[in-house]
Amino acid sequence: MNTAIRITETERLILRHFTSDDLQDMVEVLGHPEVMKFSLSGPLSLEQTRDFINRTIAGYADRGFGLWAVQEKSSNRVIGYCGNYFPIIDGVEEVELGYRLARSYWGRGLATEAAKAAMRYSFETQKLSRLVAMIDPENLASITVVRKCGFRYEKSSTFHDISINVYSLSSEDYYRIA
Repeated sequence: MNTAIRITETERLILRHFTSDDLQDMVEVLGHPEVMKFSLSGPLSLEQTRDFINRTIAGYADRGFGLWAVQEKSSNRVIGYCGNYFPIIDGVEEVELGYRLARSYWGRGLATEAAKAAMRYSFETQKLSRLVAMIDPENLASITVVRKCGFRYEKSSTFHDISINVYSLSSEDYYRIA
């Protein structure tokens, strides 16, 4: 078993670097049609999931941070990911807070718990000045998560020809609500 670097943890979750050992758990997440409904790619195959994990691991060396595996403490299973992407939105590189959890873990507050932990790390450890979240206007569950985290609607835009809403949170606002 590969040893993963822990980033942060919550009462129920550990956010850590991905390892190749996470492949089977992540195939269940990224291969599920409901989980991937609002993704650009749709459900991923085993090989596509392996590529996702390998690219994510390579990104740690390139940027020092990125998407992290979300591991449930009680089962030690990887139930999804949470962390940062680096999209270009309207010509500007942003740091996005992104998350995706296995369908069987929805409705338990775990996405909000993971997102708040990733935000805390982003602002308090990485000293980022701003985070954004790109969300399909029909993805009401994800909108609820970012609103619970203090993000505010900023604008409508397009990303890869798909309509999105952009929500943002500045470090000043984060420290005001933290």
